[in-house]
Amino acid sequence: MIAPTSIPPAARRVLELAQRDRVAAQQALAELPPEGQVALVCSSPIARRGELLELMPDPAPVIAELPEAELCFTVKAVGLDRASWILAHATEEQMQACVDLDAWNEDVPDDEALDLWMQAFVEAEDEALLRAARALDPELLMLWLHARLDAILKPDDAPGWDPPDGSRTIDGQFYVVAHREGDDIAAPLQLLSALFQGDYWFYFRLLQSLSWELVSDNQDYALRWRTGRLQDLGFPDREEALRIYAPPTRRELDVLPEATPAIGAWHLPIWLPELPAAADSKYAVFRAAAELEVEDRRSFFYGFLNVVNRVAVADRMPLGDAESMPGAFEKAAALSSAGLLHLAEHHGIAPVELLRRQPVQLLFRVGASLDPTRGSS
Repeated sequence: MIAPTSIPPAARRVLELAQRDRVAAQQALAELPPEGQVALVCSSPIARRGELLELMPDPAPVIAELPEAELCFTVKAVGLDRASWILAHATEEQMQACVDLDAWNEDVPDDEALDLWMQAFVEAEDEALLRAARALDPELLMLWLHARLDAILKPDDAPGWDPPDGSRTIDGQFYVVAHREGDDIAAPLQLLSALFQGDYWFYFRLLQSLSWELVSDNQDYALRWRTGRLQDLGFPDREEALRIYAPPTRRELDVLPEATPAIGAWHLPIWLPELPAAADSKYAVFRAAAELEVEDRRSFFYGFLNVVNRVAVADRMPLGDAESMPGAFEKAAALSSAGLLHLAEHHGIAPVELLRRQPVQLLFRVGASLDPTRGSS
């Protein structure tokens, strides 16, 4: 979960080879199986991933297999104004997740960030732009357009009617004009043009919504859909996430269950190929996890990630920033370890035995109560 800071030897060899013989470097990458190419990209520092993808003989299948958050981090590292070639190969699920993670400011769409993503989708050409438009919630697209355009429907049987000054039309019926004088509306027009050609009814609905739908209603619906998708990726809403800082009760501290319930797996938006457990880890919770049986260790793995995600949401960490999750990971590890050692001493049992019987969430809550200075931001 810690963001890689050093280049894996295989990636270093490829990048060094590319400086001397680009064709040979491409051949070296082509010899890797698809899953090996994905692993090579994801295990490399985010700042170097764009170079590796550019060397791929066929980057499309590799890009499509990147976990959603890893694609978001990679695109931002390359630069949204230069990453259209990556987004051209992204799946609809990846496009939606990028916007969900990076184009919101708490519970409100971040207009500036959303505009950067929409500009990037526009630069990826019409086929990718259409996929992005179909992937994103119509309510969110309406909010983006509403901040930039006014739409006027030509009246029926209106002899002598003139469209507003500076307005543009694609179909001869709807006329659009910049919401603010002097604004560049090239990107919104490109989106509408692509929809007019490829999905007329969606085009018609969006233009109608600019005149008839309330911004507040669309914000509410867009937030609802985003919240549900983030929950599918393991991120609860903030009210639920804040429970991670609830002080433990006396009963929770004194009563030791026979076993903690197993936690099932879910789809991870980040690349994490191995369990965070090692006998030589600096964190007690990972040293104890290394002693667990395989299935118990897997359950711990997902229980711990559940805590990491709750910390990220509760502390208002930007989910689209590559630095956020490693920070949440470190905090979860430190406080869970403190709680584990405290409870193990309290009950007079080995840390690994306590880990079998208490959920990681409780360990974190105990650790957080021991160090109130590290509560939610």
